[in-house]
Formats: sequence, C-alpha cells, structure tokens
Amino acid sequence: MSGIVFDLAHLLAGGLVLMSFVLLYQDRLNALLNVYGLHAFILALSVAWQAYIQSAPHLYVTAAIALVFKAILIPYALYRIVQRLGIHREVETVVGIGPTMLAGIGLVGLSMVVMLRVTAGADPLAREDLAFALSVLLLGLLMMVTRRNAVSQVIGFMSLENGLILAAAGAKGMPLVVEISVAFSVLIALIVIGVFLFRIRERFDTVDIHALDRFRGEQR
Repeated sequence: MSGIVFDLAHLLAGGLVLMSFVLLYQDRLNALLNVYGLHAFILALSVAWQAYIQSAPHLYVTAAIALVFKAILIPYALYRIVQRLGIHREVETVVGIGPTMLAGIGLVGLSMVVMLRVTAGADPLAREDLAFALSVLLLGLLMMVTRRNAVSQVIGFMSLENGLILAAAGAKGMPLVVEISVAFSVLIALIVIGVFLFRIRERFDTVDIHALDRFRGEQR
C-alpha cells in the first residue's frame, strides 16, 4: 500500500476523532449541530476513501447515505426542532469541560492500546481504523453521559453511530442491505426522538434531563 493512501486514510479517521473532541467542547446547541454536520461529512469522506482503497463500490453508497442523511438532513431536522422548541441557551454538563476532555483523552488512549493489541494479526490499515472507530464510539458515549440536555444526548448517540459505520467500513465493508437498514433505522430513531422532545417540552417546558429528575423527585 502506498504511503499517501495509508496516510490519507489515517488523516480522515483521525479527523473524525478530532471532531468528536470538538463536539465534547461545544456548549451551544447551534454550534453543536454545525460540528456534528462536519463530523458526518468527514465520515462520508473516510468511507468513500475506503471504497477506493478496497475497490468496493457498495461503500460509495454508504458514503452517499452518510453525506445526505447524516451530514445534511439530520442536522437540519435537529436545527428545526431546536428552533421550534425555542431552545437558545448553553448546554449544561454533568461535569466541567476540562475533566470531560481529560476523560476523552484517556478513552482514546485506552482504545488504541486495546484495539491494536487484540488485532495484532490483522491488516495494518484495518486495525488502526478500528482503533480510531472505537475512540469515536467511546467519545460519543462519553458525550451522552456528561450532557443534561436531551438534544445534545441525541447528538452523542448519532456520533456514536458514526463510529460504528467507520468500524464496519474499515473492516472490509458491510453488506449493502445493512447500510440501507442502518440509514432507515437512524431516520426512524430521529423521528421518534423528535416526537418525544416535543412531548417533553410540551409537558415540562424543558428538555433538561436534570430538571426532569427533579420533577420525579430523584434529586433535590
């Protein structure tokens, strides 16, 4: 494998990890949605490059799905939901940004150590892409557990799913039917999440998970 092919694949996968950190850093909803769109755009580029490397035309379909649905339609739909609900404030976190970023760095280091060790006999490009993908997945999970706002938790879930797509593409792709089913499942999840957000806002006048816990009497 030529150096430029290897380096560009790692640049795109590493860029996805970097955007996951940028997502963790954001404290405004509109900025969070914009960064998520860029996150999905880099995912589309990475999958398209994997399609070229592996000579796998069906991965171009995956890249197109990621570009159209995840980089354009989903951020736009979430932006409309935010506008409709009238949410224009900072995203509250369970812990500060500093500790969250340090935890994220630790998770990336753990991903690299674990994945590179357990895939020692695999193709060098695939094993390192899997390490990046696990980092994206864990950073998305970290975002979900450190945010109190329901919309930001949705973004964390979507970024986590981006890591799964990167892993599947790096591991010599996945069947086209799986790619299409993933795209539709994400859209269905978005519709369900949008309905619940509207219902939560209508009933409690907030989408702050911390406030909902107080309503249930779990916190004082």
